[in-house]
Amino acid sequence: MRQVSGFASHQGSDGVTPWDFERRDLRSDDIRVAIDYCGVCHSDLDAIASAAQGEDWLVPGHEFTGRVAAVGSAATRFAVGDRVAVGNIVDSCGRCAACRAHQENYCHDFPTLTYGGRDRHDGSRTQGGWSGEYVVREDFAYSVPPGLDAAAAAPLMCAGITVWEPLRRWQVGPGSTVGVVGVGGLGHLAVKLAKALGAHVAVFTTSPAKADAAYALGADDVVLSTDAAAMAARTDSYDLVLDTASAPHDLTPYLRVLSMDGTLCVLGIAERLDFDPMAL
Repeated sequence: MRQVSGFASHQGSDGVTPWDFERRDLRSDDIRVAIDYCGVCHSDLDAIASAAQGEDWLVPGHEFTGRVAAVGSAATRFAVGDRVAVGNIVDSCGRCAACRAHQENYCHDFPTLTYGGRDRHDGSRTQGGWSGEYVVREDFAYSVPPGLDAAAAAPLMCAGITVWEPLRRWQVGPGSTVGVVGVGGLGHLAVKLAKALGAHVAVFTTSPAKADAAYALGADDVVLSTDAAAMAARTDSYDLVLDTASAPHDLTPYLRVLSMDGTLCVLGIAERLDFDPMAL
């Protein structure tokens, strides 16, 4: 075991406080990452608040970058000194259909989360990236390309990959039309990535004040979603709509702007999903 320092929430705490704890020894297929940067996700804030009501100490952080400090005896993908990134999954069963398809986030046995999960070997609780280092299976670490700012890359391991997967899954590229609902943490990355892939991108927002920001991100069109006439004018217009809004809202208007056989991908975690079945 190796002692490291981090920031943790615990029963009765207000936010996080410094905490020394132990990381497990390297297994044969592990790497040890010296963490340089870790993002702050809204889910981290929720986890901190929940931990303050419980008995266990919890180190948040599930989107980080750093350098490989050590490798296990059978690890072959990385060498000491390599720049790597880690997201919110650090292990899975490796046997189910989802894992075999490299979709470990859908692991039938549920993936091991970067923090607040349970180690699949010893049952210990995982602690996150708001710490000096992390031990992870090499299959769940990813190379950071030369020239990519490591600090900026860290949030891509959560918000970035959330919007990137559907863009690649539905093969967005030149000639594609993409709508993005909301311009928050997920939405602004969806706009930038879809535009970089060559798509025509429209942003749907309830706030007129966000129009300038949306255009600055690269949007070709900004639509006020509360404007019924503006929404009606976009009927049958988009191959893919990424809904990143987390507040409860009616999906029907976004179903109606889809082109024939278009796809609405709901990425925000709303309390419920409301829509008119006739719009499907």
